[in-house]
Parts: sequence; C-alpha cells; structure tokens
Amino acid sequence: MESQDVDRTLELLWRRTLGTPQGSRGPKQRATIDEVVRAAIEVADEEGLPAFSMRKVADRLGLKLMSIYTYVPGRSELIGLMVDEVAGEQKLPPHEGPLRQRMTRIAEQLWDEFHRHPWLLQVENSRPWIGPNVSDRYEWQLAAIEGAGFTDLQMDQVVTLLSGFTAGMARASVDARRTAERSGISDAEWWEINAPVLERVMPADAYPISGRVGRVAGEEYNAIDDPERTFRFGLDRMLDGLEQFLNG
Repeated sequence: MESQDVDRTLELLWRRTLGTPQGSRGPKQRATIDEVVRAAIEVADEEGLPAFSMRKVADRLGLKLMSIYTYVPGRSELIGLMVDEVAGEQKLPPHEGPLRQRMTRIAEQLWDEFHRHPWLLQVENSRPWIGPNVSDRYEWQLAAIEGAGFTDLQMDQVVTLLSGFTAGMARASVDARRTAERSGISDAEWWEINAPVLERVMPADAYPISGRVGRVAGEEYNAIDDPERTFRFGLDRMLDGLEQFLNG
C-alpha cells in the first residue's frame, strides 16, 4: 500500500473533522462519501464480507465500477470506513453503577453490534484503521474501568479480553442462526431426524458422562446449544475472575 493511500484513508475516516477530501481525477462524483459507506454496509449486511465487492457497491448506487475508486482507494480501505461507521451507531451512555455493571455493558454493546452486522466478525483487524468512532468507543471502554485498580496496560488487556470473548461467542451465535436459516430446520428438528442413528452408534454405556450432560443440556435448551446463555455464563465467570484479581 502506498503512503498516499494510507494518508487519504485516514483523511476519509476523519472527514467530519478535517473536511471531506477532494476526489481524485476522473468522473464527476455523483454521491457523497457517506452514501458510499452506507451502501457498502448494506451490501455487507445482506451478503457477508466474502461476497462483498466494489462492483456491488457501485451497482447499488447506480455508479460505474471505476467511479467508486474516486471515493476510496480500494476494498480494504472501504471496509475500514464501514467498521468505523457502524462503531458510531450506538450511543455511548455515561457510565453508571459498579465496575461489574460497567464491564458487562462493554460486552453487551459489542454483542449487539456483532448481531446487527455479522460481517464484522469476518474483518481482519490485526492492524485496524483508527477512525473517530472506534477511537471514541475505545476511550469510553477505558473510562468504564478507569480508577478500578488496573494498571494502564491491564486496562488495555481487560478491554481486549472482553472484546475477544464477546466476538468468539457472537460468532457461535451468528453461525447457529445461519445454519438454521440455510437448512430450513431448527436444532430440535435436526435432533429428531438424526437421533435414531446417533443412538445406534453412541450407546449410553459407551458415553455415560457426555450422554448425561448432553441430555440435560438438550432438555434445557431445546436445541444443541444456547450461545447467548453460554455468553452470559462465560462473561459472568470472566468478571468473577477480574474482580478476584483486583481484590487479590
């Protein structure tokens, strides 16, 4: 990636602060940067990131493919703009209540965002674009745990821990939903269809512990699993550990 592409993308991310950058030479622009980003989010929401393309964004806006590149340098840069845009959809309310409640809110906000925009779980973010909405949210997340007793480094690690755990559990939840939609049957229906074969190849005396646990879980969930309940359980245990760490 050329340095001018990096500079232009950062200018685009911060366009509401710096002013919208002038487009490159080419056809006169018929849409705004905001319209391009919103159209791209709609495409990704409907089709997922693997199927996402600049051509589909152009088609949605009624533009020619090459004209999209007068707005953004390329696909990865546009995705960076999309990520920052959706990070600003939720309000960042004042922090209230005890530390546990504030940390829970960090995870819940991300959980909601991943379910509104599942393609976020497909973004490669080892070196993310630093935009205003992502920056505001990181500041808000850190403010939730400021003064609790963590060092500055530990504060970053707590936010990373909560974010990574939530992303993993949201991925399981989104995958389960997609599987049900693609197959056209629920988990309960899948089990009813396949139970006779599984009972033949997995006799109770061969799998006594997993058989017992699986039966209890299945009766409770009426499904193979319940990602949201597992998210809540895991989050509570994580917060238990962080509280114990502070009190240790």
